[in-house]
Amino acid sequence: MTTSTASFRTGMLPVDDTALSLTDTRGPGVPVVYLNGSYCGHRPWRPVISELGSGWRHITYDERARGRSRRSADYSFEACLRDLDAVVEATGVERPLLVGWSYGAALAVHWADRNPDRVLGVVSVDGAVPYGITGEEARARIRRLFGRMRPLLPLLRPFGLSARMSADQHAEINIEINEICAALGPVLDRATYPVRYVLATGGNLGGGQEEMERMRTSLDPVLARNPHLRVSAKVASNHSRILRKDFRAVAEAVRELAATPGRGAR
Repeated sequence: MTTSTASFRTGMLPVDDTALSLTDTRGPGVPVVYLNGSYCGHRPWRPVISELGSGWRHITYDERARGRSRRSADYSFEACLRDLDAVVEATGVERPLLVGWSYGAALAVHWADRNPDRVLGVVSVDGAVPYGITGEEARARIRRLFGRMRPLLPLLRPFGLSARMSADQHAEINIEINEICAALGPVLDRATYPVRYVLATGGNLGGGQEEMERMRTSLDPVLARNPHLRVSAKVASNHSRILRKDFRAVAEAVRELAATPGRGAR
């Protein structure tokens, strides 16, 4: 990272070999950093931000090759964690509340696991559960899926369903996040910060409703072990539409977490 300032508002933030499109409203309240799904930019968060209003400090950014951010030679999960480090440093926020959807939820709990004293808490939107499809058969399935989607990826980009990457790069990101999520149990068990889950009930592109429900129920044993983790709401939306259709439930989880005794803004 080459930029460090506590007054960053809107612009391009240099990180590694790329630059991220970053917006910071500099609102007066609790700082909220929004972490996006695997292949989309920050636009899906707009209904949540509008519902919460201007009293919060909303920080959004596009990951590498998503939205308006530039391409990179490295799209790994570790690179995404470095990007979050850079955003926190550039904005100068202390103890942000992290709100992540899908891939972004896994980023949030991993960053919080490494920085437990620097985070207010995590709101996970249909993500950060200890379930992933792994093994050679699963990897082959994912590569076949994105191989079939190759011609569609440029058409899906305006809708936030693909990034400025090749089909192979899309597949490798999906393979990696499945392996990371499959190993999330110990990360969630260690959590001493509050985590609030907003879970969908429907399926997802590449995953049917039955498989997605197995993913969500994998959270039950962790919830039983760690009282810092709770389900704030389970809503009727599917994975892809949850931010658009149930943004009020997400906003309410943010409010709930911010009001948790002993975790308020400093």
